[in-house]
Amino acid sequence: MGTWRGLRVAFILGSLFMILLIIVYWDDVGGFNLYPLQDPKHESLHSDSYPQAATGPTHSVSTSRAHTSSAFTVQTTAPSTVLVPEEEGGAAQEHGEVKGKETQQQKNEGTKDGEETKRSGAAVEEREQEARKQRIMDVCSGKDGVDFPGRTRAFEQIPNRELDHLIVDDTHQIIYCYVPKVACTNWKRVMVVLSQSLISPSSGKPYTDPEAVPPDLVHNSSLHLTFAKFWRHYGSLSRHLMALKLQHYTKFLFVRDPFVRLISAFRNKFGRPNEDFYKQFGSVMLRRFGNVSGGLPETAAEAFAAGIKPTFQQFVSYLLDQETEKESIFNEHWRQVYRLCHPCQVKYDFIGQLETLETDAEHLLKLLEVNNLLHFPSGARNRTATSWERDWFRQIPMSMKRDLYKLYEPDFELFGYPKPDSMLHR
Repeated sequence: MGTWRGLRVAFILGSLFMILLIIVYWDDVGGFNLYPLQDPKHESLHSDSYPQAATGPTHSVSTSRAHTSSAFTVQTTAPSTVLVPEEEGGAAQEHGEVKGKETQQQKNEGTKDGEETKRSGAAVEEREQEARKQRIMDVCSGKDGVDFPGRTRAFEQIPNRELDHLIVDDTHQIIYCYVPKVACTNWKRVMVVLSQSLISPSSGKPYTDPEAVPPDLVHNSSLHLTFAKFWRHYGSLSRHLMALKLQHYTKFLFVRDPFVRLISAFRNKFGRPNEDFYKQFGSVMLRRFGNVSGGLPETAAEAFAAGIKPTFQQFVSYLLDQETEKESIFNEHWRQVYRLCHPCQVKYDFIGQLETLETDAEHLLKLLEVNNLLHFPSGARNRTATSWERDWFRQIPMSMKRDLYKLYEPDFELFGYPKPDSMLHR
């Protein structure tokens, strides 16, 4: 009985061993093959010479052991399968293999060069950002000998009403200080998309494309959560929350040449009829410095039709008038950046400049890790150029130009804009 059981075990083991041998050597003995045959050289030619990204989808091919007596090999590329005689195609395959390797090598070298260029560009941008931040630190510490109101005060000493330009996006942990006349409309559109604070009437969902956000709506203060609103929302915890967000969130702002920004503000608000600015500011300028006989027109449209409108010199006189500061109507469109964004108290992680808007915007969106969600709007650029300064200031007396520079000197120094010596000295 024991002998019979031993024989049965030996038979079963032998059978299993034979089955394994058949499975292992099945292809070599000409058994049925599920996949088309492909010469190893030909597979290399296909993979090197025709990258999938360039040719579109390709048929997936698995290579089994090839029969040495086969007369054909199979080349599969989209959209069809082509049979190539092996003997006739041998030279072409060798040439194609070499060419394919050269193409791949060139592609790899091009990719490497592109990556090195990107790394080099990113390194330059990083160094520029460090230089901009260091300059702010130096000016705020008093190294450059420039003093200005609020330079040494603590953040806690800034009144809530002066924090209304710091927009907060809790979802992406971003704080943006907007500066009027420095691409702020487009950056506000970006913030609206990120915070999902505005619903598109066509889709019924929050906007996902900044360019689709109506520019006239983004200046509605109700769309943005600012530090100035924290007291209303959080009460006595507001300052503590501000400190936490300033510590952990990414903070950025954009600036431009102070005098060019001033020209842009004047052109935008007083170069054409603007009822609000005419009533609040333009009429005041005309009464004080315009020598207008008789009463002023009631509306901006009537004033412009009669040829009565503020000049740039009257605007500058208004800015230098001590009564302007006393009345606290130094409007945000020409208020100094240091008064809007408090760079000595808020340690900004990114300082962009309008003069390098495209590259700075691209760099910033990557830093914020939102470049896969949106792009910066490619809207019309502000047409006010630095080269216009000489013409606009030509009629301004030298003493007024020097006083105006002193008024904006902190912004020139903080953000690295050169002093316009050619304008300030005869």
